[in-house]
Amino acid sequence: MSKRLPLALAVAAVLATLLVPVAAASHSWGNYHWARTSNPFTVPLGDNLSASWKPLLARASSDWSKSNVLDTAVVAGQAKGKCRPSAGRVEVCNGNYGFNGWLGLAQIWLSGSHITQGATKMNDSYLSSGYSTTNKQHVICQEVGHTFGLDHQDESGADLNTCMDYSDALDNPSPNQHDYDQLATIYAHLDSTSTVASATSVGAAGSAHASPVAVERSDRIASSTIVESFGDGSKRVTHILWAL
Repeated sequence: MSKRLPLALAVAAVLATLLVPVAAASHSWGNYHWARTSNPFTVPLGDNLSASWKPLLARASSDWSKSNVLDTAVVAGQAKGKCRPSAGRVEVCNGNYGFNGWLGLAQIWLSGSHITQGATKMNDSYLSSGYSTTNKQHVICQEVGHTFGLDHQDESGADLNTCMDYSDALDNPSPNQHDYDQLATIYAHLDSTSTVASATSVGAAGSAHASPVAVERSDRIASSTIVESFGDGSKRVTHILWAL
């Protein structure tokens, strides 16, 4: 990916402990979306998962593909290291990422408001024991959903019958109609170019950045936004929801 493009990185995490209630009327994530010239379009999901996670990704892919504006396709993963991204697709990974407060994490890289690549991580340090298959399905469904430009429907712990809520029970393995409606709103317009790779193509590896030249941080009770500006004019935006 050219460093001349204005890039940003956004991160959303499913935390391992309870959150202070925060609610929002809309759950579009910062107007972030994939550029594409027609609907429905297909987002490739790179499978870098161990055997027990593979059927969960297959179900998440099937559930999200029920949207009228986008489809997904599970393809061979090409992530390296700690889930390095690839241009035009989403790499889906699991691993022992440590007892750091989050169960799952989603990252999206941006050119302007357009998503150019994504990565999701399921944290087996927690999820390998004490969590049911339904719990894990809730997490992977949510993290994949973030990479389409969706935020949480609610962060109060209320159960809204969707994987995009912060239900304390983590008992909703699938999206609900409000998620599909929100996707239809996000992708109501078309773009003149596309940032999505073909499901049969091989994405280019993402690039790393040197240390930022400026950092701005805005904190609320349960979440933080960190904007890092780099010397080449690109930015990385990190959205974090903290455990108490």
